Amino acid sequence: MMELETPCVVVDEEIMMNNLRRMAAIAKKHGVKLRPHTKTHKNGEIAKAQLAEGADGITVAKVSEAEVMAAQGIQDIFIAYPIIGTNKIKRMLDLNEKCRLVVGVDSLAGAQALSAAALARGQTVEVRLEVDTGLRRTGVPYDRAVALAAEMVKLPGIKLTGIFTFRGLICQGKPTADYEKAGLEEAQLMVDLSRKLQEAGMDIEDVSVGSTPTGAVAAQVPGITEIRPGTYVFYDAYQLAVGVCSPADVAARVLVTVVSTPARDLAVIDGGSKTFATDLAPGKGPVFLEGYGKVVGHEGLVLERFSEEHGILRIEPGAQELRIGDRLEIIPNHICPTINLHNKIYLRRQGKVVRELTVDGRGMVY
Repeated sequence: MMELETPCVVVDEEIMMNNLRRMAAIAKKHGVKLRPHTKTHKNGEIAKAQLAEGADGITVAKVSEAEVMAAQGIQDIFIAYPIIGTNKIKRMLDLNEKCRLVVGVDSLAGAQALSAAALARGQTVEVRLEVDTGLRRTGVPYDRAVALAAEMVKLPGIKLTGIFTFRGLICQGKPTADYEKAGLEEAQLMVDLSRKLQEAGMDIEDVSVGSTPTGAVAAQVPGITEIRPGTYVFYDAYQLAVGVCSPADVAARVLVTVVSTPARDLAVIDGGSKTFATDLAPGKGPVFLEGYGKVVGHEGLVLERFSEEHGILRIEPGAQELRIGDRLEIIPNHICPTINLHNKIYLRRQGKVVRELTVDGRGMVY
C-alpha cells in the first residue's frame, strides 16, 4: 500500500465508477445527452471513463481546460464560458480544427468577435447562447435572449445550435434547498425559451441545463436535450446536505493529520486554506453547513476555521479525544475548487491506495 503524505485527496475508485454509471443511466433513461463538467476532477483519465460509461462529450470552462482535454484525445468539448480576447479566440480556433468544439456566447460583442476571427480563418464555430435564468452571473437576461439570438444568426462564421444555462439552486428567484423544484423550473424556463426561438425561425438543436443537484430532475422535462452535472463524480458535503446523495456515494475525502492538540476543545490539522476550498462558508442559507467539511466517523468535530497551513477543529463536549498523529478523513464542502488546490489525487480500491492521478487541469484559468 502506498504511504501517503498529508494533506492529500483520496478517491474511492469503486464509488466513483458507480457514480458515473448511475448518472449515465439517468440520462439514458430520459433520452438526454450527458455532457459532464470536468471542473470537478480536472483529469483526462476520469473524463475518458465518463465517456466510456455513456457520456456524449465533456464540458469545460476555459480554453486552457479544453486544450488539456483535447491533448488527452477527447474529441467533443463544450466551453461553457464567454471567450473574450484575441489570443483566447485564436487558441480556440486552433482547437476547432482538431475536434468538435462548441463555445458559449452571451453577448453580441462576443459573437461578433468570434464571427470575425472565424471568417479570417475560413472556419465555422458552433455556438450556444448562454441564458441567465436567475443566478445573475454570465448569460443574457432571459427576456432579451430571443432578440440576441436573432442578431447572432445573421453573423457569418458562427452557427447557433443551442441554448444553455447554469442556475444552481434557485427557485422563483430565490436560493432554495429544494433541488427538485429548482430543477423543474430551470428546465421549463429553457424549454419555453427554446419554443420561442423556434417560433422566431431559429433551429435550436440543444437545450442544455443542469447541475449535479438539478440535472437528474431536469432530464425528465420533455424538450431538454442535455444535462451537464459535474460534482456527481465525487460528491461533497454540500451535496450531502442538500440530500442529492448519501454518505455511501461520496467518493472523495481529504486525508489530514492532527499536528497539535493545545486544548481539550481544540485540535489542529495539517490542512488549511491551501488544502480546502473556502467558497462555501458554513452557516449560510439555504443549506446552513456546519464547518468547512464533514469529518468522517467523528461526531462532535467541527472544522471551523483556517489559516494557510492550519485547519482548526472545535472539539465539542463528549466527542472522541484526538491525539497528535491521528489521521482524519474530511469531506470538503465543495470538492471542485478543493481538487484545484492539489497536484494529485490518489485512487483507493477496497481500502488500499493503488495509484495516483495528476490533476491535469489544475490552475488552467485562462
